[in-house]
Amino acid sequence: MNNIEFATALHILTLLAIFNENLSSAYIAGSININPAMVRKSLGVLRLHGLIETKEGNGGGSLLAKPADNVLLSDVYRAVNEALLLGKLNKPNPDCKVGKQINQHLTKLYNRADHALIKELSSITLADFCKRFD
Repeated sequence: MNNIEFATALHILTLLAIFNENLSSAYIAGSININPAMVRKSLGVLRLHGLIETKEGNGGGSLLAKPADNVLLSDVYRAVNEALLLGKLNKPNPDCKVGKQINQHLTKLYNRADHALIKELSSITLADFCKRFD
């Protein structure tokens, strides 16, 4: 995961947890300093995974779908993660002694790293994370 999806999603959820009110995508975008269209994309992913609820129209915006105590950071990671933590595999030469085996060993390593990260993130709730902000 060599992108900003997790950081963006966690920023959004932290805002929603701390302010505990409907927040517009424009407001959220201003806090993150990104385009509102990118925020709406992230909101769609978070909604799809049951982490937020959205309301359209006047007075609309986004809210947490459940209390921050019930949201694990691993839930956020799983919602936005599209690849293993350490990245993708390459297409090595199958005639090479290393090339023909490297991907199977990398896959095991990547899975272990991903599992370790998920285990750590599973020990932190969104509420815990929010306590770090004054």
